[in-house]
Amino acid sequence: MDPKEIEAVGERLLAQTEEVIVGQGETIRFLLVALLSEGHVLLEGPPGVAKTLLARTFSKGLDLEFGRIQFTPDMMPGDILGTNIYDFQSSTFQLTRGPIFTEMLLADEINRTPPKTQAALLEAMEERTITIDRTRHALGPGFMVIATQNPIEQEGTYPLPEAQLDRFLFKLLVGYPSREEEVELVVRHGRARGTLEERLASLKPIATMPFIEEARRAIAAFTMTDEMIGYIVDLVRATREHPAIFAGGSPRATSRLAASAKAHALLSGRDYVIPDDVKKLFEPAMRHRLILSPAAEIENLGPEQVISQVIEQVAAPR
Repeated sequence: MDPKEIEAVGERLLAQTEEVIVGQGETIRFLLVALLSEGHVLLEGPPGVAKTLLARTFSKGLDLEFGRIQFTPDMMPGDILGTNIYDFQSSTFQLTRGPIFTEMLLADEINRTPPKTQAALLEAMEERTITIDRTRHALGPGFMVIATQNPIEQEGTYPLPEAQLDRFLFKLLVGYPSREEEVELVVRHGRARGTLEERLASLKPIATMPFIEEARRAIAAFTMTDEMIGYIVDLVRATREHPAIFAGGSPRATSRLAASAKAHALLSGRDYVIPDDVKKLFEPAMRHRLILSPAAEIENLGPEQVISQVIEQVAAPR
């Protein structure tokens, strides 16, 4: 597949999503990179910044089945996965499928449910299958999780464990819009005709599953230079040696960063990776995977600051 064709489809999807969402162009692009590199995304931001709407609008541009789970403290794993129910007429157990049986899954406020229920997503996110009563069920190649969480509310929330965080390709921070963007938002809503649901329903699929699979094959087909592979490995390994980091990136982080760098290159119309691709993705790919040392917390260093130091310390190939 021609990289320019992938770039063109990406730009069309971005433009359509921005018809509804104001000021989140970079976030939308990261979502598309994650989709093409078979990754999942965690969106973090305060209430009212359109995290849920962003996920819904993005999914409208894809010819994929969309599902949503509103996580609550009383939710059980069976509420997500489904369960086998005995049918007295046929004297057999029938599977009642849970909401996880979809393609594009919005896990809304994922940190509001206990770890036992959060763990119901682990197998699905890693292997795109789930197991119910020792029987495995495939979810399909289009399965992708977009999870949201609120960083400022602590009451009634359960922080995601490291094992679950590591299964997210990116953690994207969705903040407040600029003044100009907020003015544009108000103007758009004042001019809009019809309800929000009607406007969402009018959006057309731009990228179909056959296109996504072909783009994924194109990503797998081209290889990076030894210098670029070494650069990615050195960056992730540097997070394990930095004095401000107690636990650094995993080997999964290394391989997923490499795949997403190739996806970012194709979306930029290139069939080769440059250092800027890696630098662009390194922060969202690592901020949720790092555990900072007590010394870093005392010095008031955040993940973003430490990640910037790592990028500066590791020399990029020329």
